Amino acid sequence: MADRLLLVGGDEDSHRELCADLQGRGYAVATAADGRTAARALAAAPPDLILLESPWPADVGAALIERWTQDYPLLVLCSETAIETALQTLRLGATEFLVRPIDRDELAGAVRRIIDNALLYRRGEFYTSVVRQEAPSLLVGESGPLRQLLADLKSVAPTEATVLILGESGVGKEKVAQEIHRLSPRSEGPLVAVDCCSLPETLFESELFGHERGAFTGAAQRKPGLIEQASGGTLFLDEIGEIPAPIQAKLLRVLETKRFRRLGSAVDLPAEVRIVAATNRDLDGMSQRGEFRQDLLYRLNSFVVTVAPLRERRADVAPLVRHFLAHPGFSKRIVKRLSEAAMQALLDYAWPGNVRELRNVIERAIILSGNKLKIDPEHLTLPRAAASASATATTGVTLTFDHEPTLAEIEQRYVQLLLARHPGSRAAVARVLGIGERTLYRLLADLKVDAASRR
Repeated sequence: MADRLLLVGGDEDSHRELCADLQGRGYAVATAADGRTAARALAAAPPDLILLESPWPADVGAALIERWTQDYPLLVLCSETAIETALQTLRLGATEFLVRPIDRDELAGAVRRIIDNALLYRRGEFYTSVVRQEAPSLLVGESGPLRQLLADLKSVAPTEATVLILGESGVGKEKVAQEIHRLSPRSEGPLVAVDCCSLPETLFESELFGHERGAFTGAAQRKPGLIEQASGGTLFLDEIGEIPAPIQAKLLRVLETKRFRRLGSAVDLPAEVRIVAATNRDLDGMSQRGEFRQDLLYRLNSFVVTVAPLRERRADVAPLVRHFLAHPGFSKRIVKRLSEAAMQALLDYAWPGNVRELRNVIERAIILSGNKLKIDPEHLTLPRAAASASATATTGVTLTFDHEPTLAEIEQRYVQLLLARHPGSRAAVARVLGIGERTLYRLLADLKVDAASRR
C-alpha cells in the first residue's frame, strides 16, 4: 500500500505540481484548501505525513498545528519571507521545514526519511509496539538455521560490535537488525534505518552526516544528519553495497574514530551510534573488483550473520503461515486456516522471493478466499510451472553425460551446477557441499573450474 500524504495550504498551481511529482514517486496524495477540509481528510484516511505549505489557510493556527504534530509528522514548505513562521511551527512540534525554491529530489528524500524514521525517534507507544513487538515477530520458525541465527543474535546484541547481515532479498534482514537493537543496551534509543538504494548520490552525504547552513545552494539552515538522529541508538544501513565510493571512505572514518563531520563544517562531532549493515550482494567479490573498499569491508566483517533463504529452512514455512494468518492487518479478524493441499503447495515451492514473497502470497490468499474459513490451493497465487520446477531443482540433481564419466568428471559437473544455482555466493556452494570456503577454493583449482563459473 502506498504511503499517504496530506498536502494542506499553498496555491492551486503549486498543489498541482507537487501532487504530480509525489504521485509519480509512488505516494498517494490528498489535498486540503483549509483546516476544515483537512479535518475531514484526516478522519477519512490518516496520512503518514502532513505537508503544510505556505501560505497556509487562515483557520490553520498554532493550536491546530500543535494538535496535528501530536499524531502525525509534519513537514513545512515555506517561502523565504515565512521562515520565522516556519520556525514557530518547529517549536509547536513540526518535524522539519524546507524553503522554496525546493529541489524535488531533496523534497522526496525528506519525505521518505521522515516517514521511515520520525516516529522511531520517539520513545513512547510507537517504539514499544513496533520495535519491541513487531521486530522479532518475523523471526519465527523451527528450523536449525533460524535457531542458530537467534543464538548468534543473542551473543552479539549485548556488545558494541558492528554487525554485517548477509542474505538474499526478502529474507528479513531489517527484522534481524531490529532484533539486534531490541536485545542491545541501546534498545531505549532510536533505531534509524537507511535504505542506501533510495538516497540519490548527490544527497547521500548531506542526509547521512548532516550539513551546516550555507554548505551548498539551498542549505538555508543547519540540519542534523541520520548519524546524529540515531545518537544513543542504532543506525541500520540497508543495502550497504550501494554506497558510493566517496561516502565509503567517510563511513570508514566513522567506524575507526567514532567521529564525523557535518558537510560544510570544520568541527568533528562524536558518533554515539552502533552501526548495523546489511546487503544481498557479494562484498568480497566487489572488493576484489575495486567496487567496494576492502578496508571498510574488514571493519564491517567484525561480526557477520547470514540469514538463510527460505528454501533452505522449509521447517519455517508453516510457523510463518500461522503467524501471517493471525496478523490482524491481514486476517480482517476472520480466523482462517490452510487446507492440507494448500500447505503442501507452499512447502513444495522454492520461494525465490523468500519471506517477503510468502507474506504477499498469504495476504492475497486471505483476500481471494473471501468469507471462506479455509484457504485452498486455488487461492494461492503461485506460478505453477515454476513451483514444480523449483521443487524438483531443490530436492534433486540430474547430471547427464554422453559417456561413462570418471569420478572427477562427475565431481566437476556437480560443482559447476551448484555454482550456476547459487550465482555469486561461494558460501552457499560450500554449505551445500559440506566444506569450508577455503576448501572450496582449492577444490575449484584442482578441478580446473573456469574463472567465469567461480563468480
